[in-house]
Amino acid sequence: MKKFKKILQLLMITVLVLGVITGCSNDASSTASTSESTNSEAGTSETTSEEKGSLAEIKERGKIRIGVFSDKHPFGYVDENGENQGFDVYIARRFAKDLLGDESKVEFVLVDAASRVAFLESNKVDIIMANFTVTEERKEKVDFANPYMKVSLGIVSPESAPITSIEQLKGKKAIVAKGTTAETFLTKNYPEIEQLKFEQYTEIFEALKDGRGDAIVNDNTEVIAWAKQNPGFVVGVSSLGGQDTIAPAVKKGNKELLDWINQELELLGQENFIHEAYDATLTEIYGEDYKEELVIEGGKLE
Repeated sequence: MKKFKKILQLLMITVLVLGVITGCSNDASSTASTSESTNSEAGTSETTSEEKGSLAEIKERGKIRIGVFSDKHPFGYVDENGENQGFDVYIARRFAKDLLGDESKVEFVLVDAASRVAFLESNKVDIIMANFTVTEERKEKVDFANPYMKVSLGIVSPESAPITSIEQLKGKKAIVAKGTTAETFLTKNYPEIEQLKFEQYTEIFEALKDGRGDAIVNDNTEVIAWAKQNPGFVVGVSSLGGQDTIAPAVKKGNKELLDWINQELELLGQENFIHEAYDATLTEIYGEDYKEELVIEGGKLE
């Protein structure tokens, strides 16, 4: 009987020990599994974050996504065949060719002025080339590459009631596109001038034609081009607020892509490519006289 009790006690102890060992093993396995899963997820998240918009990710994707305008002739617009055209578009296609070997490997993403920063921040595009004027405020949100164009503001109005100075707009309505340097300039320097704001460039010109405002304040390149195509309107102020530059922009911190663009612009400068882009897209509108006033070659402002 005593022998039987001892055997029973040994069996119970053995079961208890095995239970503890199994429990510890399962806990360790669960902990290791959880830790591995967490580390794996963290690693995947970190890798994904680092790779978005990188040169390697763009090449793997086989397309570079570039944000352009659809309604800002002659810089970015969609023609009657549904094709993207314009000065910015011409340069963007060359970027695709040199990075991916084929100019067709660009996905044009249509943006408006107010959405340019948001599209970069949300990774909807790799580069913005939508006639993007470099400003200190925008530099806080995106990284600008070197410039390829010079620009300033201008004012277009009806020939029957021309605006020939910014002072004449006091007490009147200035039509602007939201998210543009024109909006910022007027808000900061002439808060007493009433602004009539629209999302799209097509809307600001329709508003002027309809008489809803007295003049449009916008990039001088744009208003000069529009006035030439629309009899009855005149650019009474061709340069306002000093000279600015137009440049490609990437998401804040994407130094790899930024460096590639700057190197690309430098290489393109060796063949006067930005002049070629001007000849192909802007000469018909501005003529030869404006070429050197507008073009920046090699990414360097002289």
